[in-house]
Amino acid sequence: MNVKEQIKEYIGSQAEPKRSEMQELHRLIPQLSPGCKLWFEDGRNSEGKTVSNPNIGYGSYTIKYANGTTREFFQIGLSANTTGISIYILGLEDKKYLAETYGKELGKASVTGYCIKFKTLKGINIDVLEAAIRYGFEAHKEKS
Repeated sequence: MNVKEQIKEYIGSQAEPKRSEMQELHRLIPQLSPGCKLWFEDGRNSEGKTVSNPNIGYGSYTIKYANGTTREFFQIGLSANTTGISIYILGLEDKKYLAETYGKELGKASVTGYCIKFKTLKGINIDVLEAAIRYGFEAHKEKS
């Protein structure tokens, strides 16, 4: 099964209204960075043990570890959680930026250093969410 098929199956496995909202976000996010790489992480480690929720990933950046090794990973993640949806904006150096810049205007969401978590899109200011996602894509371009 290719990445697009995995994503379709994952979104299709969600109950409504989460399914429709994830589909809407899955249409929106690539529009904010046309041509970005698509990923699907099933949430399992190399032994097949579930260690996280599955994630749809968008974009690509290189993680540099202290030991000098590197790894390619997605910039923006989309995942269903038990109470709603999470958007991950990865690789940001300033862990307060998302909450300080977007948190108050975003609506009914909790915002951490890299995650925007909400129950439903109905309580979210979509323009602010788009701005946060755009920032996540642009943050890595500036480093290149």
